[in-house]
Amino acid sequence: MNPNDGKWSRRDFLKATGTAGLGAVMAPVSQIANPTEAQKTIPVRPFGKTGAKVSILSLGGMFDIASNQIMMKQAVGWGVTYWDTADCYQRGSETGIGKYFNKYPEDRNTIFLVTKSCARDPEGMTRLLDRSLERMNTDYIDLYFVHGIYGIDELDERTKTWAEKAKASGKIRFFGFSTHRNMETCMLEAAKLGWIDGIMMTYNFRLMHTDLMKRAVDACVKAGIGLTAMKTQGGGSVKTNTDTELKMAGRFLQKGFTDAQAKLMAVWQHPDIASICSQMPNMTILKANVAAALNRADLSVRDTEFLHRYARETYSDYCAGCTKICESTVEMDVPIGDVMRYLMYYRSYGELDYAAAQFKTIPENIRRQMVNLDYSLAEQRCPQKMAIATLMKEAVDTFHI
Repeated sequence: MNPNDGKWSRRDFLKATGTAGLGAVMAPVSQIANPTEAQKTIPVRPFGKTGAKVSILSLGGMFDIASNQIMMKQAVGWGVTYWDTADCYQRGSETGIGKYFNKYPEDRNTIFLVTKSCARDPEGMTRLLDRSLERMNTDYIDLYFVHGIYGIDELDERTKTWAEKAKASGKIRFFGFSTHRNMETCMLEAAKLGWIDGIMMTYNFRLMHTDLMKRAVDACVKAGIGLTAMKTQGGGSVKTNTDTELKMAGRFLQKGFTDAQAKLMAVWQHPDIASICSQMPNMTILKANVAAALNRADLSVRDTEFLHRYARETYSDYCAGCTKICESTVEMDVPIGDVMRYLMYYRSYGELDYAAAQFKTIPENIRRQMVNLDYSLAEQRCPQKMAIATLMKEAVDTFHI
């Protein structure tokens, strides 16, 4: 049955994808097994004005990377040489990278190594940087981020001075920040500073076409800031429960790739996005993402239209990170955006333990009272029209405060 004729059932779809679901279909893996001369490694792009070139696919380290040494070696072989981690990742990511460099020291100069500081003050950043260097068995970090800022005011002259000293000492080459919330405003303000080298931000098929995000990206490009996209699946793979999802997924399958691969390809179509940071905890996902990176075909206008339509029809299921709008309307200091992200980790990544651990970093008094708060004004003002009150209750029930 033709998936584009609108008559595909869920049974037809699952039969075509091998009953394991669309997220498990990883085509075209044949490109990986038998690459042409031009496809032996994935492409690289300039990282802003730094002079560095980075692989367009980045190995995200928010998993037990220590037990994936063989996969890490294969990633290098396929050209996935931008590696991302953070001091606060709880599964030994930095330690696993250190184990790798101890075994394969010759690969250190091949890797564009990124880690992040959860501290904001210079003393804390120095302590965490030194710990990261020791953990990862290296004497320098290519790009050092302040992790997960909400607003540009979290960086000040002390931050700038610290970054300059860290560069002068040779401990870091470049400096910037990551952001999951209020990304566009953070980016626009960063472009004015003149000393930010790189930004990692939530960026996907749902967000990339908004006027505000376009302006933010353009401003960063003009300022010479290197951009890394994360959360590029926009909430995860299709769940095959609407006609649009079925048509879109079937169309992509006919063309030889999955919806997950198509979402990566959509981001890569913007030439100023230097890299996509993707959590790839196993060889299957690594193969699929590398295959997408090797794919020289652009998405067609029709492909992009399907993604746009899917985004429009499911917008109320996705938090766009504009938390200044919703969080200011609630009586207590509830981190609505963070809670939405933890739900995403569980729903889309299947990471219940990690999501629950992150949820429990919210102060206990807030966790215990958040269900009883009035979110009606937050829901009225939410551009995504999310059922915030319902989702807060779901988080509490799911993560067992």
